[in-house]
Amino acid sequence: MIVIKVGGALGINYDLFLQDLAGLVKNKNQEIVLVHGGSGELNEISTKLGKPPKMVTSASGHVSRRTDKETLEIFNMVLCGKMNKMIVEKLQQLGVNAIGLSGIDGRLLVGKRKNIIIVEDGKKKIIRDDYTGKIEEVNVDLIRLLLGNGFMPVITPPGLSYENEAINVDGDRAAAIIASSLKAEALVILSNIPGLLKDVDDESSLIKEINKEEIDDYMQFAKKRMKKKVMGATEALNQGVQKVIFGDARIENPITKALEGQGTVIQ
Repeated sequence: MIVIKVGGALGINYDLFLQDLAGLVKNKNQEIVLVHGGSGELNEISTKLGKPPKMVTSASGHVSRRTDKETLEIFNMVLCGKMNKMIVEKLQQLGVNAIGLSGIDGRLLVGKRKNIIIVEDGKKKIIRDDYTGKIEEVNVDLIRLLLGNGFMPVITPPGLSYENEAINVDGDRAAAIIASSLKAEALVILSNIPGLLKDVDDESSLIKEINKEEIDDYMQFAKKRMKKKVMGATEALNQGVQKVIFGDARIENPITKALEGQGTVIQ
């Protein structure tokens, strides 16, 4: 069992990624759960709709998307609609019986809606109308039911709050809790960079191996979105996932190469 998270940033080659994924499922009988994002498409469409993305920085230093009700509606339209069904369509064309789900469907991903505390003009401020949260529970029975009947789940945020509201959740950390809940042997997180870099402006500064006991020492190299990926990796490893790999989604056979050790391997 492998859980794969593919990002939605610009530069990712979905055709190459999905061809590799289909090959692993059909030719090697690999059991896979796919989690995807769609940040690049979301930014583009929300801007066209007159609702450009607004990022906020929490008091703890994490950057996230400001998600009011209107933004959440666009989020659902782009991720659950356009991106999810595009991926499912392409997988069906490649012979994989994929089924697309959001975290809302069947209470697949459930967690707590949070009041976001941000720092603005040097002062702390609580945002009470933000629909952001963190996944705490995974409907493992639903995922296993689908896998056991020959379907490959293709999962996207949002998740569902305990109050049954849609919430924007981080895809990397959602993939991490899915992987740990399924007791996956590996979590592969693919994005538009080769892995964790010592210098974000130098792709040759790739960190190839990290001992999981020392992962906190490498958080200093995780900039912007990579912080959430390292946090997700830490959570997955602490909950029993054997290894986490950060790989490059822009190249041919990105999953196969990541599983062969190309990228940043944490174990």
